[in-house]
Amino acid sequence: MLGRRQVVRHRFLVPAFAGSNPAAPASRISQNFPKACHPGQRSIDQRSVNSNFSRSSDGRAWARCGAIAALLVLLLPVKAAAESRFPPVSRWTPSIVSSPLWESHPAIDPLTGDLWFVRSDKSFSGWRLYLSKCRSGRLSTPAEQQLAGPGLEADPWFSADGKTMWFISTGPRAPAASASLDVWERKRGPGGRWTKPVRLAEPVNSAFAEWFPRIGPDGWLYFASRRAGGFGKDDIWRARRVSEGRWAVENVGAELNSAAAEYEFEPARSGTWGILSTDDGLVRVVHGRQGWRRAGKYRPEVNSNGTEIGPLILGSGEHFLFSRDTGPAASGEIFVAGSNGAHLAAGRCTGRFRRG
Repeated sequence: MLGRRQVVRHRFLVPAFAGSNPAAPASRISQNFPKACHPGQRSIDQRSVNSNFSRSSDGRAWARCGAIAALLVLLLPVKAAAESRFPPVSRWTPSIVSSPLWESHPAIDPLTGDLWFVRSDKSFSGWRLYLSKCRSGRLSTPAEQQLAGPGLEADPWFSADGKTMWFISTGPRAPAASASLDVWERKRGPGGRWTKPVRLAEPVNSAFAEWFPRIGPDGWLYFASRRAGGFGKDDIWRARRVSEGRWAVENVGAELNSAAAEYEFEPARSGTWGILSTDDGLVRVVHGRQGWRRAGKYRPEVNSNGTEIGPLILGSGEHFLFSRDTGPAASGEIFVAGSNGAHLAAGRCTGRFRRG
């Protein structure tokens, strides 16, 4: 069974917010008019029903069209701004972290500034957790970590207070296969020492793989899984702890999930938006009265080749990290997208870090 990492390498790229072009001239607005906005181009059927429509009716129609045109002129810059969110994009992987292998799924400990990440082979398999410690404002040479077992481990993430860490692992006894990946957590005790990792109970974990655990500001634990009851391949699910060791789990719904694969969801700290990883690239989502919904794909500055994965929102949400395949020489590298990412100088760190 293919895991999400196999799926990601077979993505195809379509323009962000498919069918739109933020640089389109205003003259193209007319292409988006409804038929009623072309009084002189009514269909033969319409004319047969009302062969006596007058110039006054045309005048009213043109007035309506003028109002629609004005509205479209106002909306196009808004749409363009949404499409161009988080420019520019630049490579971020610290030189001490970069290797010929694939680095992805960064997580920054908010209490220590330590950088956790996943290192895989060039085919994006054999996932292992690595830790680069923050020492005197600089990141150290990364070392492999085994938290729950010697098999596959990936997708690290910290609570905002730095007291809980989530990750996925095949555990101490399961075979090192993606289908055996489950969600685990560990707690930071007195003196900053971590407790022994604990596998979350069913129904959070299942006989299928679970990916990318993230606690949202709404209190839900979001994750992805291929379990039965979804809309397609990998779906985004969420769980809420109802008592110690007991969870209620539900599918997030058709506004985010589809017949394709949705395998990572990173909610922003504000709870108003997030980033969805799909087999068609990174997608911005927003939260409203009806819950989560897709707002549109990020533009090619982000979705440049269809291998983008592992988003991490930073700061107050003005920038985020993600990974993409850069070719045979460096394989996967970490990138930063955002207009205010200059202070995220690769290789530098701070003892306390604010995550978006």
